[in-house]
Order: sequence, then C-alpha cells, then structure tokens
Amino acid sequence: KLIVAVEQDEIPRLKALYERGLQNNVRGLKLIGAKEIQAKEPFCRGLMALDSPYTGIVNYKQVAQSYAEDFQEAGGTILTDFEVTNMEMAKESSSESEDGKAGYVEFLCVLVFFPQGEEIYCRHIVTCAGLYSDRLSEISGCSPEPRIVPFRGDYLVLKPEKCYMVKGNIYPVPNPQFPFLGFHFTPRMDGSVWLGPNAVLAFKREGYKLFDFSTADFLDAVTYSGLWKLVLRNLSYGLSEMYRACFLSAQVKQLQKFIPEVTINDVLRGPSGVRAQALDSDGNLVDDFVFDGGSGDIGSRILHVRNAPSPAATSSLAIAKMIADEVKRRFEL
Repeated sequence: KLIVAVEQDEIPRLKALYERGLQNNVRGLKLIGAKEIQAKEPFCRGLMALDSPYTGIVNYKQVAQSYAEDFQEAGGTILTDFEVTNMEMAKESSSESEDGKAGYVEFLCVLVFFPQGEEIYCRHIVTCAGLYSDRLSEISGCSPEPRIVPFRGDYLVLKPEKCYMVKGNIYPVPNPQFPFLGFHFTPRMDGSVWLGPNAVLAFKREGYKLFDFSTADFLDAVTYSGLWKLVLRNLSYGLSEMYRACFLSAQVKQLQKFIPEVTINDVLRGPSGVRAQALDSDGNLVDDFVFDGGSGDIGSRILHVRNAPSPAATSSLAIAKMIADEVKRRFEL
C-alpha cells in the first residue's frame, strides 16, 4: 500500500502519519520519493509516499463467515432479520433454588420484531448496530447522542483491460478535518480495481442506490442541528462532493491526481456503500470509539458500541478484544 502526497501541504501530514506508524510498530514502513513511487506503481505520480509493504487485501465475507463458525462452535446462536422494537426488564424463572424454593433471576428482556413475536432473554447485551446505533440506544433508554447521519460512497471500477495500471493499494493522505478516506485505488480479490469513494448525504439509512429515499430517515437527518452546523462549516466541500457524485468526469479528475493516464473511457460506475457517520450536536464528525450505557436496570446491563471508525474490518480482532475488555469491566464478569 502507498499513501501518496500529491501536494506540498500534504507532506507534513504524511510525515506525521509515518511517525505514528513507527510508534505502533508497523512492519516495514518507510517514506519514499517520486522515483521509488514509480518503481512500485509505474503509472502513479506523487511527491512523496508512505510505503507499507505488508498491507494486503482479503475476502472479508469469508473472514466474517469464519468468525460466525467459530462463534457457533463455541455455543453461540446467530439470528438474522430480527428488528429490535423494545427493551424492558423481565423476570425469568431460574433452575437455581434456595432453601428448597424456586428462585427467580432478573433478566433483561429484549422484544424483537419477528412474525412469531419471539422474545429473547439476556443477562447482558452488547450492541454494534452501525446505521441504527443511535436508535437502538434510544430504545434502551440511553442517550440519542451521537446521532448517526448516513453518507453514501459511490465507487467507480476500472475496465478489466485497464486494471494493469494499478498493482496495489494507492491511498491519498488523510485529511484530519474529514474522516472519509477520499478517492483511492483498491485492487479486489477477483482482480478488479475499485476507485473512490466519494461521500454524499444519503436520504435513507440503507440508501445504497442514488434514488433510495426514506421520509423518516430524511427528516431525522435534516432536522438535526448538528448536521446543519457541519454543512455550514463545510459548504464548499459538500457541494464539491455532490457535484462529483453527479458528473463522472469530476471523479476522474480526482483520480488523475494520482494516475494521470486514467480517462473517463477507462471507468464504469460501480457499487456503493453507506457509512454510519456519528455526528455530535456541535456538528463534529466523531472519529473515535464511543462506548455508552445508561442508568437504571437496563442501562447497567447494556453496552452500546456507538461508533467504530474505519478501518473497523481491518482491525476487527483488536476491536473485539477492546470491546471484550470493556464488557468485563462494566459488567464485572
């Protein structure tokens, strides 16, 4: 992977990223110049780059399925298509007895939407609900902050006959003002190359298509003061992103900063993703982990992972350990 600086003002940020990588013992990390960039990526142009030679790509669907198999083999159960509609305390009879009398242990009762009206009883709950983390928190009686505002990222793909122009991951220098990745070149396991994404406000929390719309989700976003504060502070940036979303040539222009040979005839519109961006009431994009519980019986038995910033997939095992440690601490397990 190369993180490439194409402007002079990006170089200090690149060097700072390099120093942070050294502090975290990133293997083989080094700064390289323009000639070394071309030696690794013949079609890429840049002033300086951060070279991470041991960064790779995986089939994350396969990784997630492996996690699921491990969980099930350990005795866990995976239920899909369950929409949580309410949470309340309930008493579930226990097989334990005291002085010959049946005892009762208080459990947290999670009421879920399901055709059979099924209920799930839990001693403790950990939520990692992504696009719905704020709503699930509210259902449990916890704080609605930070709110989730969905941003759709549209990718382009290189035509198969043009994939030779990209050998590995090529990323821009991250801008600390915006936690979005910016336009980058990502080789895939099937040999294709994804380009992008951009970042535009989605009008539906699961709005993966351009014209997907939900009245409830839209009103939830546009009536939130934090979003307007963000928009007013970054109006020019937001309008530029919307423009690039509409015009393919504008996206290609961004890509040409790194690979000048890419033309509009070399790309096709590709898939889209939706980022669950946590936003506070002051209009600040939350770029760190947010753990949240609440007061009362339910709050003391629940841990909400309100925000897990990118790269949550790459760092999934490390994040899981951090969550497990937090669970042990909060629930005194």
